[in-house]
Amino acid sequence: MPRRGGVMGNRPAAKRRVLLWLSVLCLALGVLLAWQAQAQKAPSESGVALAMTIDDAIGPAIDDYFQRGLEEAEAREAELVVVQLDTPGGLDASMRAMIRAMLGSPVPVALYVSPAGARAASAGTYLLYASHVAAMAPATHLGSATPVQLGGGGLPGLGEPDPEAEPPAQEAAPEDADDAAPEGGATADEAAAEPGDPAPAKRRGETAMERKVLEDAVAYIRSLAERHGRNADWAEQAVREAVNLTARDALERNVIEVVARDLDDLLAQLDGRSVVMDDGERVLATAGLTVERFDPDWRTKLLAVITNPNVAYFLMIIGFYGLIFELSNPGSLVPGTIGIISLLLALFAFQVLPVNYAGLALILVGLGLIVGEALMPSFGILGIGGIVAFVIGSVILMDADTLNISLPMIGGIALLAAGLMLWAMTRFIGLRRRPPRTGQEELVGSEARVLDDFTGQGHVRLMGERWRARSHVPLARGQSVRVTAVDGLTLEVEPLASTP
Repeated sequence: MPRRGGVMGNRPAAKRRVLLWLSVLCLALGVLLAWQAQAQKAPSESGVALAMTIDDAIGPAIDDYFQRGLEEAEAREAELVVVQLDTPGGLDASMRAMIRAMLGSPVPVALYVSPAGARAASAGTYLLYASHVAAMAPATHLGSATPVQLGGGGLPGLGEPDPEAEPPAQEAAPEDADDAAPEGGATADEAAAEPGDPAPAKRRGETAMERKVLEDAVAYIRSLAERHGRNADWAEQAVREAVNLTARDALERNVIEVVARDLDDLLAQLDGRSVVMDDGERVLATAGLTVERFDPDWRTKLLAVITNPNVAYFLMIIGFYGLIFELSNPGSLVPGTIGIISLLLALFAFQVLPVNYAGLALILVGLGLIVGEALMPSFGILGIGGIVAFVIGSVILMDADTLNISLPMIGGIALLAAGLMLWAMTRFIGLRRRPPRTGQEELVGSEARVLDDFTGQGHVRLMGERWRARSHVPLARGQSVRVTAVDGLTLEVEPLASTP
């Protein structure tokens, strides 16, 4: 008995030892997790360079991706953000949003035009001038920064320039423009232009609207150049005359700071270089940085698909016809659901895209006229007018130089609408050629079945309905009869010849 009591007395001590070991284990696990979190936060003692890639036109999706990349770089306490750039240009609103984010970023941003064959054209030139470090790979180029509008012909504005007008004095090309031509700074048509050629004057802007847009762009890019101590005169020339530079020429003209073969070469050349930040100058320490990628995720890819002008245009067409089919066949649900979703996605895309609302209105009017032709045929008047309005609206829908609707897509949808119109007209003409018949006349000649034996009057079933019937001969239940006349709600019937 005493021994048994001794064993029971040791049980509290055993429990305390188990709890002690569990506490030590939990403490060790917590220390391990904290160490791993710290290791993830600072992967290497030398620091991090966050690498991003932009290889498409500048738009809402690229803007969203770029700004989230800057936020990620700040969260990772990166030393530098390197953006590998290859773009034909893009939307002015998205470009300016990216520049504002870049200028206010606490992490320096290096824009690196690469790989070989890449370009930083139009909006890309502005981005390069706004970056803390401007770099290019061999066999790349930048320039052609003149703001333009869809359809060519220069800047957005009203009217054509006067070929005989003298360019304003304040809009003259920089004094070193002639010296730039032999080194590849001027375009081919600029070098070949005669003094009286109106083409260069047109690029300087001859209408009031053109001059306003052009002068705004010149002031903007010059301010970016002056902030980082780059060649502001060539920047102005790139806007006024759409000139271009190769990587080597850009380095010689102080447009960029570095020509690098690859990312490692770029980081090696940037080590110890001073850059201008919001809080003053900062010396970069890029030697031995660990390069981490920040690639576009599903959100960026989805946004890029939705904001593609062709996709947004197609979604609008699907949404419109989906709602029309739902209204013409209430309760089917599927067309209406697809139509509402497609239309909402299209409206979201049009909200962020540079849409010409006159073009959008013409498209909607055209679709409405085509549907009107199908519902109340006018022998092609509504249909032809609708197709013309639809095509014109589709062509002028996008108000930007790098965004447009595919002409084959416009033609295909227009042909589909024309086919719908022709089908409706053919059906309408066929109905007009048929002799007019009322509901009672449609019943004459129909077959019915006798419900009960009767002589004189009884009942028959016709088209699923019970009718009163009259016959001059006795009829048996189940016998097939033919309707010969309709007298109010009573059918005149006779037995079919084939009925036994």
